[in-house]
Amino acid sequence: MEWYLPVIWAGLIGTAVAMYVILDGFDLGVGILFPFARKERERDQMMASVAPFWDGNETWLILGGGGLWVAFPQAYAVIMPALYLPVIVMLLALVFRGVAFEFRTVSRSKAWLNFAFSAGSALAAFAQGVILGGLIQGIKVSDGAYAGGPLDWATPFAIICGLAMIFGYGLLGATWLTLKTEGPVAERARGQAKFLLLGVLAFMAAVSLWTPYAEPRIYTRWFSLPNFYFLWPVPLVTALVAFALWRWIDQKREVLPFLAVIALFLLGYLGLVISDFPYLVPPSLTVWQTAAAPASQIFMLLGTLVLLPMILGYIAFVYWLFRGKVREGESYH
Repeated sequence: MEWYLPVIWAGLIGTAVAMYVILDGFDLGVGILFPFARKERERDQMMASVAPFWDGNETWLILGGGGLWVAFPQAYAVIMPALYLPVIVMLLALVFRGVAFEFRTVSRSKAWLNFAFSAGSALAAFAQGVILGGLIQGIKVSDGAYAGGPLDWATPFAIICGLAMIFGYGLLGATWLTLKTEGPVAERARGQAKFLLLGVLAFMAAVSLWTPYAEPRIYTRWFSLPNFYFLWPVPLVTALVAFALWRWIDQKREVLPFLAVIALFLLGYLGLVISDFPYLVPPSLTVWQTAAAPASQIFMLLGTLVLLPMILGYIAFVYWLFRGKVREGESYH
């Protein structure tokens, strides 16, 4: 049982991160697309499409971060000093974004709050991409502690990952708007989705080619035999999903494009897991080396197994309750 506990917790944290990226990703994407709205009524409509959901969506970020701290304290102790600056930037951006969301309903002048909402969304997305890039490229560890400097994360690869996340969240937000809104907002979102899809595919190709040649461990994982025979379907399925997404946008489908973008994110996430598992702090510390004591993991697992169905039930209820489209002229207050 002790051998499986770190794997179970890694699965729970991985699920929480995936849920956060998908659910909070679309409302961050709406914020990224906010400056392209032409009227204040359109911005109200865009915000109304995410207003019932955005608070609950960020619950998964707390579960992921809290789970890492409790279940893998050594990994937390290494990752945080290595990526302290982008983590702080991400949290501050989310704070400014949340304040702008709440105060925009009562403010007579919305220009600065619109800027804070949009800039906070884009900056949070960029910081999350930088954090991801910092993990992929590896963290210097010596004697179980972080051995690098405060700016080791600031590499061209991490910057590329940050920009990729902006495009990815923007694509998720655009397909969300085609699903949840109507009128000029939805029509504009379809055109934006095509442009963003091309950007996402370009960034996915760049990262997929960069990582194997920059990191020998990733090259070995993907291209050594017999691994290659089992893993080649992942990029093939990704290409097929992207092609289907383009077609569905052209056909003015509403639900399928959003689901296709989620599939693209999950396929990219699967590629990262394949590249780095079982390393939680690449390329040196595994899930077993960084795990907390089994008694601590069991204690927290019991509480998580009680709370997780409640979270999922709440999310399902909210999304069912606020199903349907936000019409032109509707606001969130």
